[in-house]
Amino acid sequence: MNVKAEAKDSRFDLLKWIAVALLVVAGVVGNQYFSGEPILYRVVALLVLAVVAALIALQTTKGQSFFGLAKEARVEIRKVVWPTRQETTQTTLIVVLVVLVMALVLWGLDSLLGWLVSFIVS
Repeated sequence: MNVKAEAKDSRFDLLKWIAVALLVVAGVVGNQYFSGEPILYRVVALLVLAVVAALIALQTTKGQSFFGLAKEARVEIRKVVWPTRQETTQTTLIVVLVVLVMALVLWGLDSLLGWLVSFIVS
């Protein structure tokens, strides 16, 4: 019975995705058509269309799996130990210093090789 329910849902998923696509197209075309109207009205209309399209998309199988992935990602982000301001500053200074040193090394190597080539050619 579960397989039949999934098959029925997947059949309606295509219709739901078509509805989402039509809402997106309506938003793009409507925004262009009403370009003379104040921006506030157009933004509100686009937000309403985006929310309706998102709600329809979340009713599909792929939409539900995306929502589950987003919830799991949020849980994982909460587990991250973020560096302190001091650690961030120190790491940034180390990166800048290494980049400067490498730039000087490459500049010196380029100058040396350029000098050698000009010496050989002359």
